[in-house]
Amino acid sequence: MLTFIILLSGCGIEKKEVMEDLTKKTLSEVETYAKEKELSLEVKEVYSNDPKDQILSQSIKKGTEIEKDQTLTVEISMGRLEDKTYEEYKVNELGRVPIMMYHGIHNKEAKYTGGNIDKDGYQRTAEAFRKDLEMYYEKGYEMIPLKDYVNGIIDVSLGKSPLILTFDDGLENNIKVTGVDEEGNIQIDPNSAVGILEEFKQKHKDAKVTATFFVNGGLFNQKEYNEKILNWLVDHGYDVGNHSYTHPDFKTISEEKAIQEIGSVYALLEQTIPGKYVSIVALPFGSPYVKTHKNFNHIIEGTYEGKKYQTISTLRVGWESEVSPFDTTFDPLFLKRIRAYDNNGKDFDITYNFNYLEKTKYISDGNKDNVVVPKGKESQINTKNLQLITYKS
Repeated sequence: MLTFIILLSGCGIEKKEVMEDLTKKTLSEVETYAKEKELSLEVKEVYSNDPKDQILSQSIKKGTEIEKDQTLTVEISMGRLEDKTYEEYKVNELGRVPIMMYHGIHNKEAKYTGGNIDKDGYQRTAEAFRKDLEMYYEKGYEMIPLKDYVNGIIDVSLGKSPLILTFDDGLENNIKVTGVDEEGNIQIDPNSAVGILEEFKQKHKDAKVTATFFVNGGLFNQKEYNEKILNWLVDHGYDVGNHSYTHPDFKTISEEKAIQEIGSVYALLEQTIPGKYVSIVALPFGSPYVKTHKNFNHIIEGTYEGKKYQTISTLRVGWESEVSPFDTTFDPLFLKRIRAYDNNGKDFDITYNFNYLEKTKYISDGNKDNVVVPKGKESQINTKNLQLITYKS
């Protein structure tokens, strides 16, 4: 049965067809439907707990107006994996997850070890960042949003591992705007962090590309473009979080100042991109270094100018990867990160950490609704109400 939207125009009545619910149809029926509606059909097979060949989702939502030559993507269930497949891919969803900490990306030559611009390695060259992304890709990592990791949503392909990118300080070179086009859209420096990420996205069509940018009161320090930048980021699959207003050391400021520092950035983000930012704080200098510090509670929650705020996670200036979100020791309120710098494979640099991860990393079963681990690890798991599957490795 066809569903129509009837639009009245000056010349008469125009009928517009709208999309049906395809999840009750067979793949053959979907193929026929797409042909009749002159849609380009793309079918993605995914492992799931649903019966084999069941349609799981559709890119054009039910009730949406159909346009000719539009691409319709449907996901179809391949059913559950067999134990031998888990064993073949060494699936372990209790493995460790790297949260990478970047700051500035500079289109210049390194002055220190590897791709380091500064002695401590907080500033990285554009060339080194490009190489980092290729290394992650070659080693089988897929980027996921930080907010998903915090909430226990690990949507990663079979045999792949999750990776999280974060950038602190809202530096201009994170997403440098060189101007706007005739339609008012921002033009992005290809050697800024976002420019390089978008380049990587075009090069690797199968790659998932995302990152979370943590800003101070100056946002991205491009007053003319700040609002456009924030909206562009969230519209293109990136996230924006809180890095305090003036980047203080939370060990040394008053409780009132702590509330102001966190609350004012939340207020600024709510004003600029209401409801579209993440309630996550990257701690300036990693401070305070313990959750028992009096100011930590004010980072997590408070009231600023009459409005309450609630932080779901904080990030430290860390040194190593974090545990799986399904590990019983997982603490989203105080997460460690890997500093993205080079130090000849020593002192928890990129090489050191990714060598360690070769034997300890999270390896996905490709189904975000399951938690899959080798038998014997059940006592270490908090499934977060997902289905637990164990297999003999």
